[in-house]
Amino acid sequence: MVTEKRADAQRNRARLVEAAREAFTTSGDKVTLESVARAAGVGIGTLYRHFPTRETLVEAVFRAEQDRLCDSAGKLLADLAPEEALRAWMDRFADYVATKRDMADTLRAVIASGAVTSSQSRERLSGAVRTLLEAGAAAGTLRADVVAEDVVASIVGVFLACGGPDQREQAGRMLDLIMAGLRGVPER
Repeated sequence: MVTEKRADAQRNRARLVEAAREAFTTSGDKVTLESVARAAGVGIGTLYRHFPTRETLVEAVFRAEQDRLCDSAGKLLADLAPEEALRAWMDRFADYVATKRDMADTLRAVIASGAVTSSQSRERLSGAVRTLLEAGAAAGTLRADVVAEDVVASIVGVFLACGGPDQREQAGRMLDLIMAGLRGVPER
């Protein structure tokens, strides 16, 4: 019985995080917690048991999105050549940035509290990129001398310069430029 309750609580938490992600992506910081609970099919009390504040909910969404992005590196490598996997990962990074943009005000409060730090985030993202770069270097399709942290900083720079939804095409072209620099240079 206790295991059933725990499993139910875990399902409720996951539904709340997913409903909040969807809501923040479409409505930004204007989202009410009541609407998140309703979309998840639970009562507001259940939401508050899992997430006592708006900030704790935003932190959970942020962490879940970061986990999804970082975990996708291995999954992409299973289906694509390393250089294609890296470029596809960059597109997923664009979606990740869009989710963060839509909950920016609350996320700033979470960051100010120290619950989420830039260094922790960059470290996780760099680990995913490193996996992709190493696979590409081993396959001979990506340069072996590239530092993952530099690639993450470059990708972040693209979305600082072209972060708006109407700039997605330009961001894609800039990501293609980064990829051109990451490809192995042919021998002369």
